[in-house]
Amino acid sequence: MAYFDNAKVGDRVYGLVFGGGEIEQIFENSHYKLMVSFKNGYEVPYTEDGIPGWGNFKKQTLYYKNDIDLTDVDFSPVSKVLSIKKIIKLKEKDKLQVRLPSGVWKKVKKAEESYIEDLLEREKYHMFRKKPEKKELEK
Repeated sequence: MAYFDNAKVGDRVYGLVFGGGEIEQIFENSHYKLMVSFKNGYEVPYTEDGIPGWGNFKKQTLYYKNDIDLTDVDFSPVSKVLSIKKIIKLKEKDKLQVRLPSGVWKKVKKAEESYIEDLLEREKYHMFRKKPEKKELEK
């Protein structure tokens, strides 16, 4: 049984990628069963297991609003704004994280390339950071 088997239009949800939203449509005979409209303007399709049709996510990122506990999720502010040169260097070394629309930090590989390009074109360098070391995360 999939997580969203009993979903209904109007159910309130929370996505780790886009934040709070609501189920707008349900498609019975499709790979993507749900269309979710988020408060920040995004509309994204999801499988019945809560996997988005945006980015490169292989695990569930969408939950019913009352089911999710965000105490261990990293929403911390950026401590140092990186230069474009440093961003490119960290991306090549696979040590770059991007702040998703929900405020959660994830590896740049997880996000759509168009999202990354848009942030760089608009010089939103504060939306990137070096992946924290294990010791930094424990503090």
